[in-house]
Amino acid sequence: MSTRIGILLFDDAEELDFVGPFEVFTMARMVDAAFEVLTIAPSASPVVCAKGLRVIADRTMADAPPLDVLLVPGGQGTRREVNNQAMLDWIAGAARDCQWVTSVCTGSLLLAEAGPARDKRVTTHWGFVDALRKRATAREVVEGARFVRDGNVVTSAGVSAGIDMALWLIGQLRDPAFARKVQHLMEYYPAPPYTAEV
Repeated sequence: MSTRIGILLFDDAEELDFVGPFEVFTMARMVDAAFEVLTIAPSASPVVCAKGLRVIADRTMADAPPLDVLLVPGGQGTRREVNNQAMLDWIAGAARDCQWVTSVCTGSLLLAEAGPARDKRVTTHWGFVDALRKRATAREVVEGARFVRDGNVVTSAGVSAGIDMALWLIGQLRDPAFARKVQHLMEYYPAPPYTAEV
């Protein structure tokens, strides 16, 4: 069973918001070649991300194929793109036939405004929770969760939470044992320093 995953890019997207899940999805492809992972941008021009990383996407929004999974990252660019009707329309159209529609960090702002996450439970970066609540496009903005599922919409908190969400999603697309294998290949066993005095 093939699975096509599209990762939307735009200027000022937060790098790890999409590179973390990209690593999960492409590592899954190493285990199961049926995974296809595409980056998609508004145009063929390089995308300049929040910290300066430049990325040339595989496809443009105009020539992107149908997707099984859509991932929308966050970053400062979401504040601009939320007013970009062409992008919101593309998200709404691409999401319509997706099995899963996902976001990382403030990408939930775009999912809510475009429609897929409207009136659903979502999460976002802790620093954007109040701002997203004030927009009143989501039914509930959950604080303190790594990721939240409501139907086929899965939103995750800031930056590194996207990796956790992507691993969970891989387990849903295949099974938990497959996701654990991908996690092991990535050697993803978070143990952040400085969580306690030593």
